[in-house]
Formats: sequence, structure tokens, C-alpha cells
Amino acid sequence: MAAHAEQLDHGVHEHPPEPHYSSRISPSILGMFLFIGSEIMLFGAFFTAYFFVRVVAGTAWPTPPFHLPVFVALINTCILVTSSFTMHWALQSIKRGNVFGLRAGLLLTFLMGLTFLVTQGREYSRVGFAPKDGAFATIFYCLTGLHGAHVFVGLSILLFMTIRAFRGHFSPEHHHGVEIGGIYWHFVDVMWIVVYLTVYIL
Repeated sequence: MAAHAEQLDHGVHEHPPEPHYSSRISPSILGMFLFIGSEIMLFGAFFTAYFFVRVVAGTAWPTPPFHLPVFVALINTCILVTSSFTMHWALQSIKRGNVFGLRAGLLLTFLMGLTFLVTQGREYSRVGFAPKDGAFATIFYCLTGLHGAHVFVGLSILLFMTIRAFRGHFSPEHHHGVEIGGIYWHFVDVMWIVVYLTVYIL
């Protein structure tokens, strides 16, 4: 009886075993990749509508007398692509224990993302057409607006990460928050390149 009681007591004080993962990717990162997969399908639905409007229906793009601000969109593209590099800098910095690089990278990424969103808002106010002005205008606002909504979500994540970075919550051993947020931000950047080439260039 005494031996049995000792075994039970020993079992109570033991910690639970470490979880076993069947993949080398952590569950949080895998979850972000799955979420991004669902977002790609969402964008795919809008690109399908774009294909039918422009290719199948033969709608002029842009429909006269409207014009697209290609130069402004190019500047915005450069800003967003640059923000991917600063996001990468922030992640690599914290992996090396460079807190200053982490904070500077996140802050620069946030400011460039905010500049992109403000510039897009000004573009909407000056573009000269509204979603009601035909199929071209509807698809233009749907694709760019959907991406703008994702930029807003990314900025919210970046703001939260930046606040945590200035409070010293990240370290070389614990930086999953930066890595997961960075994956989402890179997705936003890549998605904009696809939108830019499809809507403004082709």
C-alpha cells in the first residue's frame, strides 16, 4: 500500500509530457499558412470575376473616359515592397538579439504600411469614378478594397507587435509573434504585387 501511494504521489507531481508534433512546423505557423490559404481562395473568387468581366465579357479596361493612376500605384508598390524588407530586418534582428533592429524594423514597416493605406484612400477620392460606374469600376474597387482591408488588418497586427517590442516581450528564444505577423505581412505584399500587375498594368 505504501509503495502504491508513493507511486501515485510521484505521478501527481510529474509534469505532463512535451507535446509531439508530426510536422517540423509549429502549430501556430502552420495555422497562419492555412489561414493564408483560405485568403488566397477569397482573392481567387474576385480574380475570377475580373477574368469574366475583362476577358469573357470584353469590357474595356479601364472603361473610357476613366483612367487609372498607374504612377501613384507604382509608388505605393515600391513602398509596400520596401516594407517587406524592413519586416524581414526586424525578424532577423530579434533572432540575433538585436532589440534596436527589431523595434526600428517594426516601426518602419508600420509607417510604410500606413503611408500605403493613406495614399490609397487619397487615390479613391481623386480617381473620378465610383463602384456604381460599371463593371470595371466595381471590380477595381472590389480588388483594391479587399487588399486595403488586409493591409488594415496587417497594420493592426504590426501595431500590437511594435507595442510588445517596445515593452521587451520578444527575445531570440521567444519571437513567434514577430515571425507569424511577418508571414501575414509578406502575404499582403505579394498579394498587392498580383493586384497591381493585374489591375494597373495588364
